[in-house]
Amino acid sequence: MPDSPPPKPPKPPALRPLPSLIFASRWLQLPLYLGLIAAQAVYVYHFWVELVHLLEAAFGNTHALQALITSIGYKSDTTVTHLNETIIMLVVLALIDVVMISNLLIMVIVGGYETFVSRMNLEDHPDQPEWLDHVNASVLKVKLGTAIIGISSIHLLKTFINAANYDEKVLLWQTLIHITFLLSAMAIAYTDRLMSHRPGGH
Repeated sequence: MPDSPPPKPPKPPALRPLPSLIFASRWLQLPLYLGLIAAQAVYVYHFWVELVHLLEAAFGNTHALQALITSIGYKSDTTVTHLNETIIMLVVLALIDVVMISNLLIMVIVGGYETFVSRMNLEDHPDQPEWLDHVNASVLKVKLGTAIIGISSIHLLKTFINAANYDEKVLLWQTLIHITFLLSAMAIAYTDRLMSHRPGGH
C-alpha cells in the first residue's frame, strides 16, 4: 500500500484588518535598508579611490600623494614629496576602517531585514552567514556593539599614530569615548547573558 502524503500544516488564521495593517507596516523599513545598500556602494567607491591614490603615490604621483595627505589629515614640518611609513600606515588603517564599517552595514542590512522585516529563506545556502542562524534583536545588538568597538579602535590607533597633529584634549576625549563604547558593549553582552539564562529564556 503506498504511503499516504504527509498532512499539510494548518493554515494560519487571517489577521483582522487593523493588525494586518500594523504587521504590514514593517515593510516601511525596506527603503531604509535599500538606502544602506546605497551607502555601502559609496563606501566601495571611496575605498577604491583611496586605494588607487595609494598605488599611484607609490609610483611617484605627487597629486595622488597630496590627495592622500589631505584625506588622512597628515601634517609635517617639511614638505612631503614621497610616501613614508606613517602615511602608508594611516592610509591602510583608513582602508581597514572602511572595510569594518562596510561589515557593520552588512550586519545591519542582512540581520535587520531578517529580524524585523521578512525571512530570506537562506537555509542550506552555501553562503549563508554563520551568525544568521541564531540572529535576533539581542544577538544583533551585541554584534553591532563589538563592530563599533573595532571601528573605534581603528580610529583611536589612527589618532595615536598621527598624535602630533592633535591636541591633548582630543586624544583624551577619543580615549574616553572608546572606553565608553567598550563598557557599553560589555553591559549589553552581560544583560543579554542574564536574559538568556533566566527561567524560560532562550
